[in-house]
Amino acid sequence: MPLSDLTLDECHAYRSTALDPPGFDEFWSGVTASSGEASFAETSFAEVATSLKTLRVYDVSFPGHAEQPVRGWFVTPAGADGPLPCVVEFPGYNGGRGLPEDCLLYASAGYAHLFIDVRGQGSGWRRGDTEDHEPEGTGPQHPGFMTRGILDPARHFYRRVIEDAVRAVHTARSHELVDPARVAVAGVSQGGGLALAVAGLVPDLAAVSADVPFLCDMRRGAERAAMGPYLEVAGYLKVHRDRVATVFNTLSHFDGVNFAKRATAPALFSAALMDTTCPPSTVFGAYHNYAGPKRIEVYPFNAHEGGETVQHAERLRFFADLLHP
Repeated sequence: MPLSDLTLDECHAYRSTALDPPGFDEFWSGVTASSGEASFAETSFAEVATSLKTLRVYDVSFPGHAEQPVRGWFVTPAGADGPLPCVVEFPGYNGGRGLPEDCLLYASAGYAHLFIDVRGQGSGWRRGDTEDHEPEGTGPQHPGFMTRGILDPARHFYRRVIEDAVRAVHTARSHELVDPARVAVAGVSQGGGLALAVAGLVPDLAAVSADVPFLCDMRRGAERAAMGPYLEVAGYLKVHRDRVATVFNTLSHFDGVNFAKRATAPALFSAALMDTTCPPSTVFGAYHNYAGPKRIEVYPFNAHEGGETVQHAERLRFFADLLHP
């Protein structure tokens, strides 16, 4: 697969032209306030029996946006009595929490691990169990999730999802085995974009990992991607020709470039130069805007799979230096 975007030197030189929409901080201030003040009395951690002899697994339900239940797995080393550092992880596009056997890496390395669903997703490549209680009247959309509620930031799909992700951090911190000062967020693709959003909204995270992140520099993504969910935006605008400004104003409220400006936790990014789903320039658009300490791993001959296990090992080393499992 040839390069379809910028060279590595061009990515290092590239700077995103994405701008904050008017009222960005005010738009999100209510989310962060309600998430921090929410009662988590409805949160449950129910231990489940598995064949994993070295790990303990809990089926989690916690109140997300509008107190609607979000599901996840909470996995810890067997016999751990805390306090443990914790990694809160978000899935890729149209994936869910899967099965406990999908959640082995972090607990095996000594962390508590909360892996949550993205509401309404989880039927594309890994199962999920969380319903999206979609508001009525979100209007016509292109198939997929990107244009669900696209004409109004307050009703867009990712408005709900990002609040769920913020609340997941509070949920992890509420567990007696978790050290609240040593919580990191992580994800690949959509999960990486959600990790950046949370990093921009939760000021006291210990670390952030965003691998080949989606939801970054979204207008460029819609113009440059050759496959994947950015094409949903392009497909919508192919039909709704008069809504370009409205669509990208909505998406700017969920753009990792804008969240990155507000994030200060140490961050590890990764990008793949042959990625036609999340073009590498979009990743670098967020990376260059990231306000905290940061570094990026680049895979010159990989597509959207990125570094896979090589990057998993790099991420574990990065977390170990900061979280001390």
